[in-house]
Amino acid sequence: MSNKTIRVAAAQFHVGPDVEQNLATVLRMLDKAAEVQPDLVVLPEFCNHLSWYDNQEHCAEVSVTLDGDFMRAVAEKARSLGIYVVINCTVLREDGSVTGTSLLYSPEGELLADNDKQIYIGHENDFLKPAQEPGPVVDTPLGRIGLYACMDGVINEPPRTLGLRGAQILCNSYNSFASDEGSLHVPVRAPENRVFIIGANKVGPLVPEPLLVPVSEATGIPQKFLCGAGESQIVAPDGTVLVCASEDQEEIIYADIQPELADNKCRPDGTDVFASRRPELYAAIGADPATQPYPKWCGAESLTATVVDPLQGGRDGLRAAVSLAREAVAAGSLVVAVPPLLAAEVIAEDLPAAIDFSGEVIESLRQCCAADAVIVTALPLRCDDGQSRYCAVVVGESGILLAQGQVHPSARFAWSVPADGFESVELPFGRLAAVTSDDSIYPETFRLLAMSGVDTAVVPLEPLEAWELRTGLLERSAENRINLLAAAIGSPLGQGFATALQRDFTVLTPWKERPFDGLLSQPELYALQAGAQSLTVTLYPAAAENKEVSRNTDLVTNRPWKLCGAITAQ
Repeated sequence: MSNKTIRVAAAQFHVGPDVEQNLATVLRMLDKAAEVQPDLVVLPEFCNHLSWYDNQEHCAEVSVTLDGDFMRAVAEKARSLGIYVVINCTVLREDGSVTGTSLLYSPEGELLADNDKQIYIGHENDFLKPAQEPGPVVDTPLGRIGLYACMDGVINEPPRTLGLRGAQILCNSYNSFASDEGSLHVPVRAPENRVFIIGANKVGPLVPEPLLVPVSEATGIPQKFLCGAGESQIVAPDGTVLVCASEDQEEIIYADIQPELADNKCRPDGTDVFASRRPELYAAIGADPATQPYPKWCGAESLTATVVDPLQGGRDGLRAAVSLAREAVAAGSLVVAVPPLLAAEVIAEDLPAAIDFSGEVIESLRQCCAADAVIVTALPLRCDDGQSRYCAVVVGESGILLAQGQVHPSARFAWSVPADGFESVELPFGRLAAVTSDDSIYPETFRLLAMSGVDTAVVPLEPLEAWELRTGLLERSAENRINLLAAAIGSPLGQGFATALQRDFTVLTPWKERPFDGLLSQPELYALQAGAQSLTVTLYPAAAENKEVSRNTDLVTNRPWKLCGAITAQ
């Protein structure tokens, strides 16, 4: 297969409580999809029955068997249309258990992949058995295909393992009311793994229609948020959303793609983002969370912080940054995030001169600090071991409090000797981490920080690609429940921003500060406007302790640690 173009599609529709009617809808939508002549069609999660059950017996009763009428009809439809089909259903297994399962059928009607969901959300845990092994990557004439479903893509590990095992196309069937699933979690999985994503969501009620009003009244969730949020989409390996469906209409979307493009894992500077991973440092991700207690949470209820943009680098930028930092600290900010003042290419041209300038930057910023206030930026340093490293530094009144060396090697910082892990610093307002640009693109980075109890992170950023500011860092904050300051000198790629964790978070618990707004995990986002030089926000370090998005679904400790072998393999 060489630069072969294929057509892929996602079908977005409503599924109700009548299994036979749902089968009719599935077959009708496959016929409708066939009109655009696709090679592959992806359907939403739980196509046989909405995810609402009276009890375990009811769940089993409305589930399908792999050799039953429902799946035979789907297989026959795939054969008659001559297309690959991905469908997700609840499947009754021979041992009596029920799984939420994505299935891939060939144009010959053959079942090629049977992939159980790894992470369930809320009440799904009461009825459905999680995966016992990683999902397969299937080599087909179209390309190498991997499957996952909904919550498995709200966290990074299931798609990551598929990408690391060679998948070029990831098919995500989801059943989501959450607006941030479509705007954030679905698209970010493409560029972080350099793969194509085909995501298919539902529209219409996700609970039985006669129960919409009483469920809304009992939970305080507006009726519109008891419906599928749509926005099915197809995303390219660079994070470009090729096509996106509406929020509430049944429809077919499609795009022509070249799966082989997903074999190129290089960033614009030539860094291979898979080859530069540090799996020897990721062992904790694949270890039992029960043996990994968090450090004592020490975050303050609130924290005033500022992101600045001096609009330029070098000494002129330093003068502007000093003025902005002094103003922010005087106004009460305890953390000030400053962008890198030297571009990567400038450092590479004359490393000794750049390191000399770093000393000037550190002393200038130190003089801006007062009491407990700190300033964070990124600089080249000569470290205590004599090695030169690109570092994200936390500067306080007494000097450098933390110098976090870049962990993952990159082409543009080829001179930087990789550091051997991530650290943080405990300050009066919480546990703070600082992350370099080229570490921030790896999902493992923020996962490790979250596991170590970090409540706030600062990324002094020199972005290479638009997705970093559009979805990448925002998603890192969301899936790990970490407050974030991203400081970047404004460019066509975007501006810096801040994320403040929502204190009302766990679904179906009492919310005091905001009505339920359809956001699953996205924090409040505050962005610097083009040309603006300062953004002051209130962060909530203490809110990082609560990572339970729904009952029995913790974003960090409920990760599928047993199935993370591809992430930790050396």
